[in-house]
Amino acid sequence: MYRQFGCKQSGMTFIGLVLIIAAIVFVATIAIKLYPPYVEFLTIKKAITKVANDPSFAEMSPKQIKESFGKSATIDSIRVITSNDLTIAKGSDGKPVVSVEYQVVVPLVGNVSALLDFNASSDLNAAATALTEEPAAQ
Repeated sequence: MYRQFGCKQSGMTFIGLVLIIAAIVFVATIAIKLYPPYVEFLTIKKAITKVANDPSFAEMSPKQIKESFGKSATIDSIRVITSNDLTIAKGSDGKPVVSVEYQVVVPLVGNVSALLDFNASSDLNAAATALTEEPAAQ
């Protein structure tokens, strides 16, 4: 009947529907597995910003900065890094710059994993020079 009037039947086949659903499930599975590391990164970034916004931040020693970050990390349940992983440098304006770089490996499917590189800093525009920790008093 359709051929009489020159109309072609069109639509999605069952196999096409199954392939589209499989692709959506695959992408959703990857997104669900990658979501927690990104949330933890945002928490780390928030903790670094909190330390950098402390009114006495410019006068803090590296040890005090690490202690302050450690308290925030405990409260926010940050488990990927510790305060010892922080890099503390002196910015061009003389204020300390707190930064951290780390990687997270997320297993996806079978033996396939995703490697995520994260980098957070209290001041992204500062040219940093190394700042060493103060020696312990003897």
